[in-house]
Amino acid sequence: MQIQSTRFGALEVREDAVLTFPSGLPGLPGERYALIAKDDSEPFYWLHSVEHAEVAIPVTNPWLFFSDYEIRLSDDETRQLGLSEPADASIFCVVRASEKLADFTINLAGPLVIHSSNRVGRQIINDAGGYSVRHPLFSEVELSEVQPAASAVPVTATAV
Repeated sequence: MQIQSTRFGALEVREDAVLTFPSGLPGLPGERYALIAKDDSEPFYWLHSVEHAEVAIPVTNPWLFFSDYEIRLSDDETRQLGLSEPADASIFCVVRASEKLADFTINLAGPLVIHSSNRVGRQIINDAGGYSVRHPLFSEVELSEVQPAASAVPVTATAV
């Protein structure tokens, strides 16, 4: 399918790369999104709405920056997502970008949990506790130390 993006122009997104957030995402319109990146080796992705050309938020795998990050889902959230094994989940956290790297933050308190097989996701409140919605992203690691990790969720980045 082809989507329009105010950031990237026309993009070709495979149907199997579309993620559905049945409860939506707080503060954002629509339920259907795709992860967009130049390639799988990038540490940052754009979670881009396939329904609204102007909606795209930067996300990343939190373990690239915080190796000791812990996430706990309630039984209800686990059931709603249909997760039976931790390996079935892909986890991303929303990044707040800024002009200076020192001002970048990451939302560790409200990660996005995506069932990798059925591509259904939810933003949850992390039951592990103690995490901030605006945790400094580069406080514990230098950008040059970040090693991208492949996602179990299909990533798309084909410009038309």
